[in-house]
Amino acid sequence: MRLTDDQRKAIVSITADLAGGDARVRLFGSRVHDDLRGGDIDLLIECPRPIERPVRLATQITARLQRALGDRKIDVLVVDPQTPLEPVHHAARAQGILL
Repeated sequence: MRLTDDQRKAIVSITADLAGGDARVRLFGSRVHDDLRGGDIDLLIECPRPIERPVRLATQITARLQRALGDRKIDVLVVDPQTPLEPVHHAARAQGILL
């Protein structure tokens, strides 16, 4: 996994602050592979309770993470029990690393 411990802690803390302590965060995409370089930070946020405005939540998490981690490309997907799952969600769950 190509995140520092401080980056991982910031991601988990910010997500808990905005999405709730029961939300799970998975890192997926190129950052899970130690042998690759570069790449954006792809995150799947899994909320066990319904989220009224998941796109707004994803935007808020992204903005806070960019301020905390520096101006880098961060993609955040938010799923809750009402989200119709797409192939990207299944791939993120299967290949992602729980932070």
